[in-house]
Amino acid sequence: MKKVIVLGAGLVGKAMAIDLSKNFDVTSADINEEALGFVAQHGIKTQKVDFTNLTQLAAALQPFDLVVGAVPGFMGLQTVRTVIEAGKNIADISFFPEDPFQLDELAKKKNVTVITDCGVAPGMGNIILGYHYHRMKITDYECLVGGLPVVREWPYEYKAVFSPIDVIEEYIRPARYVQQGAVIVKEALSDPELIHFDGVGTLESWNSDGLRSLIKTMPGIPNMIEKTLRYPGCIEYLRVLRESGFFSYEPVDIKGVKVRPIDVTAKLLFPKWKLKPGEEEFTVMRIRIVGEENGKPKTYQYNLLDRTDKATNTLSMARTTGYTCTAALNLIANGTFDRKGICPPEYVGEKEENFQFVVNYLKDRGVHYGIQQQ
Repeated sequence: MKKVIVLGAGLVGKAMAIDLSKNFDVTSADINEEALGFVAQHGIKTQKVDFTNLTQLAAALQPFDLVVGAVPGFMGLQTVRTVIEAGKNIADISFFPEDPFQLDELAKKKNVTVITDCGVAPGMGNIILGYHYHRMKITDYECLVGGLPVVREWPYEYKAVFSPIDVIEEYIRPARYVQQGAVIVKEALSDPELIHFDGVGTLESWNSDGLRSLIKTMPGIPNMIEKTLRYPGCIEYLRVLRESGFFSYEPVDIKGVKVRPIDVTAKLLFPKWKLKPGEEEFTVMRIRIVGEENGKPKTYQYNLLDRTDKATNTLSMARTTGYTCTAALNLIANGTFDRKGICPPEYVGEKEENFQFVVNYLKDRGVHYGIQQQ
């Protein structure tokens, strides 16, 4: 049985550790002893590791065959670099802001497979697009995605599954999309639209930087966009907070002490954004791929509406994000996906058998992508 270490025991990390423990010898690593204690209740081995101590991290990696990365985005790049230098294959969901391809040469030199951004979006959306990209001439790709609480609680009507700073990054990182072959950059939260989703109602979409690697790896698609979904009305107060400086990384002087506003904001928002015990949430995603297949116009639409698994109390965002990543790790483990270097999820979707494996893996765990064609 292959040995896997899951770096990060947060809401998504613990779901991945539990899922992988069915087929692997799994150890969950984190600095948070409370989080490790929860994972240990499921019979999973745990190890306290400070990911900022790279020497300690490198030593912790040595006994393992495979690695799953589920650390906050701000430490993702250095964590992945350390994993590569240790010569270990990894599937990662840290969604770090830096260009992952800067590690491509090192990964190939170390003969390592690194699947980055392997969540729901980016992640499963990329896998779906990667599959169709090699089977039709695509003109348009649109991905609308969001994770929301079932109960709309004032003031934010939002709950965070990832670290608060990673969520705030979505509100401040410039959004890139492709229009008529040109990369367009706009501020996050721009171009709001109200869109109806069956089973949910009307949600508000806005530009976010979710295309990521697709801008580089899918140059033949003239129109591509990814937008984040929230309950209507959220954009205005997020823009007020952003424009007032609450999301700034630039330190300000408070009675002689230098403080980053974003750290204070994250500290204040986390209690507001934290899911209460028993509180349910859902993930909604709509992907539209338009183009020409076999000489005829063709449109594929993938629809996802996934809810908290009450039986296991596993959050939807943990399921849709985490199980995509664990599916990819299985592909690495069984040798089906063995491409070396930095591999965004669209590379995973290229082969029919890999695409179908991921779809079926998710379906077996109750995550269903409905497909409409016209």
